Amino acid sequence: MSAWNNWYHCTAHAYGTWLQDDPKGWRSRHHREHCEGDYKHPPPPGAHDHLFELSKRLMKRDPVRIKWDIREFVLQKMIVRLHEFHCPTSIGSLDGIHAHLLSQCDDRNPRIMIGIAKKYATAQLKAHGLAVGLNLQLGEGLWSKGSHPEPIEDERHFDNVHRYIADHANRGAVVIVPDPLSADPY
Repeated sequence: MSAWNNWYHCTAHAYGTWLQDDPKGWRSRHHREHCEGDYKHPPPPGAHDHLFELSKRLMKRDPVRIKWDIREFVLQKMIVRLHEFHCPTSIGSLDGIHAHLLSQCDDRNPRIMIGIAKKYATAQLKAHGLAVGLNLQLGEGLWSKGSHPEPIEDERHFDNVHRYIADHANRGAVVIVPDPLSADPY
């Protein structure tokens, strides 16, 4: 399915915050394995406990929780980087474990563009000395691998996603609506 005007609802998760076999529901890569349920209707308690414990043991480091005082900085850097690659962002949100971005990727793969934005935000965080307390070692970043861009179907879908992302402010997330007319979104 092609995206309406090349808009995508992109999500990214902090490292170790949504593991395979998570009690709130999960999907394996390319849906090779399927878990009944999702975050709204989780699987029965204990259904995947043994696999979840294995997933936690396989982690190479502790999960990353993005602290409140750096969330705006991280989100801002992601949006700036997307803007530099001519992928304007209508709105973005970031809480302690995941980001939502409504971005337009004309002739670019949104998954790759979000990856570039994630790497840039981590690099800027380290360069500005703001990664203190996150215990990030050389080569480690804030984010888990991959992202999940969903194509926007039409204007109504765009408006619904925009509202959904904006509503994250009520759940403690930082929300940014960049200036679309500016050469620099800030």
